[in-house]
Amino acid sequence: MRCLIIEDEPLAAERLTDYIAKLPLLQLVGTFDNATDAMSWLLANPVDLLFLDISLGGMTGIELLETMTVHGQVILTTAHPEFALKGYDLKVADYLLKPITFQRFVQAVERAQTLRPVVDAPAERGFIFVRTEFRLEKVRLADILYIEGDGDYRQIHTTQKRLTTAETLTELEARLPVDRICRVHKSYMVALDRIEAVERDRLSIRDKLIPVSATYRDRFYALIGHGAPPR
Repeated sequence: MRCLIIEDEPLAAERLTDYIAKLPLLQLVGTFDNATDAMSWLLANPVDLLFLDISLGGMTGIELLETMTVHGQVILTTAHPEFALKGYDLKVADYLLKPITFQRFVQAVERAQTLRPVVDAPAERGFIFVRTEFRLEKVRLADILYIEGDGDYRQIHTTQKRLTTAETLTELEARLPVDRICRVHKSYMVALDRIEAVERDRLSIRDKLIPVSATYRDRFYALIGHGAPPR
């Protein structure tokens, strides 16, 4: 499990680093002492497990979870028990009170591992099945043009047809390879190889103009091989 630490107390971050090193199933891929930098990194580098302090300078860990979608499991770390109910409202895997013992750390990791969803392997299989009103319908990744949020439903636009599903963009995003079909806006995902042009934070696919929002801008331009939008 690829994991990330967001912790502004050096000793607490060091303890978590030591604990992670003792478990072969964990791989530490980064450590941040603030939520803002961590958010930017997470947009382009999804992880399986996030150790997130609540009391960070500036944005809190709770605010980070309310602001962005974290696709991996989250274990909150804090010295303040009063935030536990809010943490579970956000569907975190566990809530660790400092000082954190190794035994309690292992229990939290095991819980996070059991909560990991079983998903398709779309990059290898080349397709996913999507829930429509009456059935599960096969969608080939190569046929997808873009996916659009439409109220309580999502419209999957393909080269042959348009499918309507109640699955959320977050659920679809977790099942799709980000290097082929990525989120560019709270209401849109696009197939990168179907993009015809990009201009001033808008992209075109066939006759459709799709906005690229600030939240997803850096990751999108990194994926298409450009560090910044065209001027």
